[in-house]
Amino acid sequence: MGNLDRLELFKQFSKEEPENPFNWYALALEYCKTDTLKAAELFDKLLTGFEAYLPTYYTAAHFFTDLEEVDKAKLIYEKGITLAQNQQDTKALQELKNAYQNFLFEYDFD
Repeated sequence: MGNLDRLELFKQFSKEEPENPFNWYALALEYCKTDTLKAAELFDKLLTGFEAYLPTYYTAAHFFTDLEEVDKAKLIYEKGITLAQNQQDTKALQELKNAYQNFLFEYDFD
């Protein structure tokens, strides 16, 4: 299945089940390959409309870091770490903390 087919498929899923955050997440990941503005819009939608959807945080923080939106990425990491603690998801918490520490080191935050 090509990227265009996957993109259309995830668009359809998002229309059919707009309350399912995974559909928006998968769509955002597909747009990362072709349209960063649309991907950013979808990550923002996930971060505001589906705040409890933990998978978004690691990926969105990395995405916005790549766009050099460093302050935004920092906030996303911090919110994701708090959410992972609240959800008691130790695996996600460790992944977010490790990525955040690398991020802080790379961007020379104190």
